[in-house]
Amino acid sequence: MLAVSVALTTSAPLPPLGSLAWAGAAGIFGILALVAFYQGLAIGRMGIVAPVAGVLGAAIPVIVGAITQGLPSVLQAAGIVLAVASVALVSRPGDQPAGANDRRALVLAIVAGGGFALFFILMRQAGDGSIAWLVSASRTASVSTIVVALLVLRPRAPAGERRWVGIAVVAGAFDVLGNGLFVAAVQEGSLAIAAVTSSLYPITTVILARAILGERFARVHVIGIAAATAAIVCIAAG
Repeated sequence: MLAVSVALTTSAPLPPLGSLAWAGAAGIFGILALVAFYQGLAIGRMGIVAPVAGVLGAAIPVIVGAITQGLPSVLQAAGIVLAVASVALVSRPGDQPAGANDRRALVLAIVAGGGFALFFILMRQAGDGSIAWLVSASRTASVSTIVVALLVLRPRAPAGERRWVGIAVVAGAFDVLGNGLFVAAVQEGSLAIAAVTSSLYPITTVILARAILGERFARVHVIGIAAATAAIVCIAAG
């Protein structure tokens, strides 16, 4: 509703149907990625789930950009190698044998990273039309996907959900703003740089997981998280 209101208020011209279709497809993959990401955070360690999702969300668009716009720089190539290594490192069981939840969380993080990457790529494919309308198409597809899923699965509402409604509304507003800024970034610059800089969120997530939740990681996981951070920096700097 927020994006549609902005589009109507500014009297922005409606983009071609093809552009709206690409944005809608991006919205579907984006919401599926968010569901996988949040579920991974809920059952696994935030400091591992976030870097894996972030690295894949950054690396895949760079590879696509290399295919469509030319090979990456040496620094970007090094970042991609670090990205692959980081996923392998955080996949290790560490000090304790990996449990079912750890494995599920890692799979969900990989799914989320792939979904985020597709969102980035498809939103770039949507072209240079009105940002408000492209975001509106994306959000409409996302909401429609959630509504269909709720009607089919009929999940039980969690207890005390009302106390989180306000937070959810604020988060949704910031999500719409973030989507709009990303579309503006890819329209003005390269897909690779926009995707990579948008994937810097794992750094904050790891810090918060350690400071607020008191998460502790094995040495191999710390190395993997550092490699993921270095990978994102290398890809962006390249």
